[in-house]
Amino acid sequence: MIASKTILIVDDEPRTREGLKKTLESWSLGKYEILCAASGEEAITILNQRKIHLLVTDIRMPKITGLELIKLLREKKHKPAVIIISAYPEFEYAQEAITLGVVNYLLKPVDKYKFIEAVEQAIKVSEDWEKAAMLEKMIDNQVITIQESTRSSAIRDAIRFIHENLHKPFSLRDVSMYVHLNASYLSVLFKEETNMTFSEYVTRCRLQKAKSLLITTDLSIEEIAEKIGYQTAKYFIKLFKEFEGITPHQFRKDNLKKREF
Repeated sequence: MIASKTILIVDDEPRTREGLKKTLESWSLGKYEILCAASGEEAITILNQRKIHLLVTDIRMPKITGLELIKLLREKKHKPAVIIISAYPEFEYAQEAITLGVVNYLLKPVDKYKFIEAVEQAIKVSEDWEKAAMLEKMIDNQVITIQESTRSSAIRDAIRFIHENLHKPFSLRDVSMYVHLNASYLSVLFKEETNMTFSEYVTRCRLQKAKSLLITTDLSIEEIAEKIGYQTAKYFIKLFKEFEGITPHQFRKDNLKKREF
């Protein structure tokens, strides 16, 4: 079995460090790779080389403390979830840990069952962060803004038609017939109310759906092009690159890498 996530334990006390590692190895059954660091400096080296999903760190260590280590994580693009362990129940430590977004704060000696429960919770938090980041990649904020701010009933009906028919080709004329307006007038009204042309809005909606399909399915580029109303993959790829700056294949490759947690 290949480990899908990596947990880093940082503690300058060898006995604590090894004890926590053994607990996690017994619990994880090979699903998680468990790494150890004896200092903040060693932890930074590992964090710069590897993607860490969960960081378990002592709060008081020589040179670089646990809190200082967590502050340094702010600069990293992919931040791990964090559990702090400490022999000191000082309120200031706990307060600062909460400010820094720490998932849990455990006191030494660490109870085995509470530790495992905290780790499971932290991994769930890590997964939720990954999913949120993924969803953000799929969403076109301009499309969302238009959907939320449109007032005209005719434009709202046009937008509903667009979203219900993204899977097939349609024209401005088709939509104008649906909302009972002249096509030229609908075009002007759409631009006036949304600050975006009808054509651009439709393209953005199709590409938003395409991004979701690229990340959440194994459909081929040709199949995705068909599912969002384009008759040829070549045209879909051209538009995707125009709007996103990369090809659909590269978008899928980049984002699937980030899902390996």
